[in-house]
Amino acid sequence: MSFTHLDESTAEDAWRSAPQWERMRELELPSTARLVVLAAHPDDESLGAGALIARASRLGWPIDVVVATDGEASHPSSPTHKPEQLRARRQAELSAAVTALAPEARITALGLPDGGLPDERRRLRAGIEAAIAAGEPPLLVAPWCRDGHGDHEAIGELAHELAAAHGLRLIEYPIWLWHWAEPDSAEVPWPQLRVLRADDAELVAKRTATGGYVSQTQPLSELPGDEAMLGPGIQRHFDRSEEVYVEHRGALPARFFDEFYDANPDPWGFETRWYEQRKRAATLAALPRPRFAHGLEVGCATGVLTAELATRVDDLLGIDIADDPLDRASRRVTAGNVAFQRFATPQEWPDGEFDLVVLSEVGYYWGDELELGIDRVLASLAPRGVLVACHWRHPVAEYPLSGDEVHDALRRRPELVRTVSHVEEDFLLEVFQRPPAASVARETGLV
Repeated sequence: MSFTHLDESTAEDAWRSAPQWERMRELELPSTARLVVLAAHPDDESLGAGALIARASRLGWPIDVVVATDGEASHPSSPTHKPEQLRARRQAELSAAVTALAPEARITALGLPDGGLPDERRRLRAGIEAAIAAGEPPLLVAPWCRDGHGDHEAIGELAHELAAAHGLRLIEYPIWLWHWAEPDSAEVPWPQLRVLRADDAELVAKRTATGGYVSQTQPLSELPGDEAMLGPGIQRHFDRSEEVYVEHRGALPARFFDEFYDANPDPWGFETRWYEQRKRAATLAALPRPRFAHGLEVGCATGVLTAELATRVDDLLGIDIADDPLDRASRRVTAGNVAFQRFATPQEWPDGEFDLVVLSEVGYYWGDELELGIDRVLASLAPRGVLVACHWRHPVAEYPLSGDEVHDALRRRPELVRTVSHVEEDFLLEVFQRPPAASVARETGLV
């Protein structure tokens, strides 16, 4: 990615009018936490996460702000300011900004070379690990690792490594993405974007903090080389009442389901709830053909739906990520046309071609791997194959995605045509087929 701060910035109105903007999910925050905010330069923390820091302060969370550099290289051609002068100005601006956001926050300035973080991984890692170890495991906040700026990407990539090593939740804030990208750019991670809506007090605190970085938002002088680093177009991206974060949430691991079934052999009430009975009836009624030759049920759980699908499919394979529900399913369904196997989807997938694939209450577990899962479905779907997707619509904190996001992704695929759409407050039930697809009446010669 090649850009400079002098390039024309993508208009803020273009971002806000993009259809994906309204579909961003809310950033979910715990009721209590410790916050560790990483910044490559003084001002990153306020531009990207100022409202979050202000909210954490009001909630009484412990807050650490770790700033890797002093920002002394922001104006390398300045005829009026030497690096040491810029360092002093930006350190003072940092202190005032963080005080405006969270007076009790602790600031750690690592003093690493501005522009040199890719070569300072050892010292950068040590500084971040010290902040992580200074209290309870924190919510880690860092610059986005694909922001197009070497320092931002270096600290973002290291944040990913340390979050994985310490089992921490990581959210990232883009800074330069809003400047160099456009809403339809392939680099924009729309499915992973989460929005924090600032209230009036948080917005005032953030604007006070960002407005105090005069060395970046206003020219140092009228001379060439002293131009403002953050022009009016760029500043508009950070004057919005929302903060946008990137949250990468991978597929839920097998241990999540193992623990779930250990606590309750029927955790979702498949066997007892009228809601589940009715939903299964709707799923079976949505099948566009009376019989299928080969079927795949992804996430078969304890086999309650499998038993009913078995009456419509000659050869049915049920797969799941956990052993306990598979054991229960195999005891429940003993028909000779049904088999069960363990697969950690979507990374693992069975061989073969299926004219029916049932994706019921499983896609939202896949997180960032949803597109891979859809690829797997399509690779195993026969030329005239049918995909049935059914998902819960209410938010669940543990699930990486919502049911609506799963179905939005399915509808975007040109390889699929939606032929059935059943929408309720509680769940979505949709049937997709490969194009060209015909209605039941057309396939059976009624029209």
